[in-house]
Amino acid sequence: MDNIHFFENRDELSDFFARDLYEKIKEKPDKEVFSIALSGGSTPKHIFQYLSSHYHKNINWEKVYFFWGDERCVPPEDKESNFRMTKENLLKNIPIPDNNIFRIKGENQPESEAKEYEKTIRKNIHALNGIPVFDYIMLGLGDDGHTVSIFPDQLDLFDSGKLTVVAINPYSGQKRISITGQLINNARNVAFLITGKAKAEMVKTILEKKNGWQNLPASKVQPTFGELLFLLDKEAAASLNPGY
Repeated sequence: MDNIHFFENRDELSDFFARDLYEKIKEKPDKEVFSIALSGGSTPKHIFQYLSSHYHKNINWEKVYFFWGDERCVPPEDKESNFRMTKENLLKNIPIPDNNIFRIKGENQPESEAKEYEKTIRKNIHALNGIPVFDYIMLGLGDDGHTVSIFPDQLDLFDSGKLTVVAINPYSGQKRISITGQLINNARNVAFLITGKAKAEMVKTILEKKNGWQNLPASKVQPTFGELLFLLDKEAAASLNPGY
């Protein structure tokens, strides 16, 4: 399948993603904004470090708007904050205007902040058929099949009529704010960034449509008109049949 790409390691995956992002930003007219929703986790952290090292000056960061696909309900300085991770590994290393950064305020009351973040997205992202269209959305894959902060036991949140919702991590009970399937599936480009052997069985379940795959949030990522990519390192792809 031409939307699935395999890499020896995270450096190769990061290089592919960075080049792809560079080209897509470059294609965007200078007077237009390029919008991207970021993901948390160890793989994006590696990618952010790679972008900082290799694309500090190559990308016109002034036309990039940064949003987040999800955030834990913690203050921005908390070690669990996706914003903090991005700031330390990317934002502080590139010439990005503060006005281009639209963080989810995890320190605020969750339900109120989810509503405010939806307003922020609608205000700053061009819409098609009433739904904002992101240029790029980065996604991770949990070993339980969750993506953004929508877990299998809250599958209905993916199909919510809202753009942003409050989800609960079923393992910790921690509240999170997450974008929903409406935004994900209306994006121009969506990329799953998956590394490590812990993800191998879930990758197999989703890509090979194994038993129960349709009940997993990640399997519901099916862009309406955009491109969907799976970027896998060797370990994450280890359980796939040779046909892939």
